[in-house]
Amino acid sequence: MAEIQRALGADAAAPPAPSAPAPGARPGVSFNPDLSFIADFALAAFSSSNLQQGGHDPTENGFNLQALEFAASADVDPYFKFNTNIVFHAEGVEIEEAYATTLSLPASLQLRAGQFLTRFGRINPTHPHTWDFVDQPLVIGKMLGPDGNRGLGVELSWLSPLPWYLELTLSETMAVGNCCARSFYGDNNQGVEGPQDLETMVALKQFFPLSDDWSLAPGVSMALGPNPSSPKAESIVLGGDIYLKYRPISRESSTIVSLQVEALTRRRDGANGVLKDSGLYAQLLWRFAQRWAAAARYDFVSGTADDPVDPDWTSNRDRYSADVTFFPTEFSRIRLQGSRDNPAYHSKVIYAGFLALEVAVGAHGAHAF
Repeated sequence: MAEIQRALGADAAAPPAPSAPAPGARPGVSFNPDLSFIADFALAAFSSSNLQQGGHDPTENGFNLQALEFAASADVDPYFKFNTNIVFHAEGVEIEEAYATTLSLPASLQLRAGQFLTRFGRINPTHPHTWDFVDQPLVIGKMLGPDGNRGLGVELSWLSPLPWYLELTLSETMAVGNCCARSFYGDNNQGVEGPQDLETMVALKQFFPLSDDWSLAPGVSMALGPNPSSPKAESIVLGGDIYLKYRPISRESSTIVSLQVEALTRRRDGANGVLKDSGLYAQLLWRFAQRWAAAARYDFVSGTADDPVDPDWTSNRDRYSADVTFFPTEFSRIRLQGSRDNPAYHSKVIYAGFLALEVAVGAHGAHAF
């Protein structure tokens, strides 16, 4: 026994023997990407014909497959990381995101190229499984698109050396697709003859740790691009967002309280003059136990006459929503949500109820703050 113990001690103290790399392998690079699947299902009931704006929203009475998302990510080499999100739904399959991100640019710069959700505001760069509600805020669907604002292009971001977190992002993307460039060319693609035919997005994001338990993240965004009403017509969308979060780390607690507000305003050149509208959503989340959370949200969006994109949306619309969420684990959640939707241009108030299930498997990374 003494000899065995001495031998084990010698083995533990000895440095590990280097292993020979596989033929053609790159040092420090894994050939096994992180893979995950996230599925969202919902049982829905509407009091009358629904006017949902989000591409992943439940839209039919009965059972809905909101999305089955396949996510993969890996370091390509010391210079690039690759991410992709492929979504399966009832209508087919779509490449939601597929992009490469640099890992070693100087001067705190980072470049992203491919197809991606632009970093306009807070909720647009995120996927449905990170949302606090089953459906998308109305203003996002109306002004950015049912799938959010995304496109093929390139993005440059810069992290400032200031003593607080400040990041500036600039992107140039294709301005096409009713799904994701609704305020611009939409489905009326008029091609690219110069930079003026692309969508330009600029965002400024900041973060302030107010204390050990409180934090604040404000931001401003702008998207500028062409629209099809005339050869030189433009659309501009301006946004401001704020996120306030309370999460005690100075003591043991599962409590989380967060307030998220995002407001957008839009100006478009139209065939008969300038079109203007605006909207916002404000939501409050309270995670009052380790497995339980409750949330409330208010949506408001104005309408405008002679709008070729939304010809029926001629006046204001507001919606009140509330939900309760149960987390069996951090890899699943069950949500019960109800809402009262009042489009003034519609003949009826629309009441809706959702019972949603979400499950996730695989090596899905941490979500953005």
